[in-house]
Amino acid sequence: MIDRNSTKEEVLEAVKQEVYLLEYASEELKNDRDFMLEVIKQCGTGLYYASEALRADREVVLAAVEEGGYSLRWASDELRNDREVVAAAVMRTGLALKYASFSIRLEAARCWLVEVKND
Repeated sequence: MIDRNSTKEEVLEAVKQEVYLLEYASEELKNDRDFMLEVIKQCGTGLYYASEALRADREVVLAAVEEGGYSLRWASDELRNDREVVAAAVMRTGLALKYASFSIRLEAARCWLVEVKND
């Protein structure tokens, strides 16, 4: 088991088995960009435990959604409105579109309607 005093190495080893163990890691680790990128590249849902600043970090969020599209749900509002980030999430998991901003979902619906109309 890990706790707030666990080292990076201990936490990384633990989260390889169960990502939810990040909950017990220190806030310092949850805000450590390099550490969280390493975690997120293994398991995109690690974004859930990342600091607010990292949830707004485009590179971190892209890594998360490329690993698992549903991770878009924990991205900042700004990044859930970023076409490239949303596209990466949807390419991985189509249903991730439900976590995109309203304006992007509306745009997707319009595109779909135009496509259907042209068929």
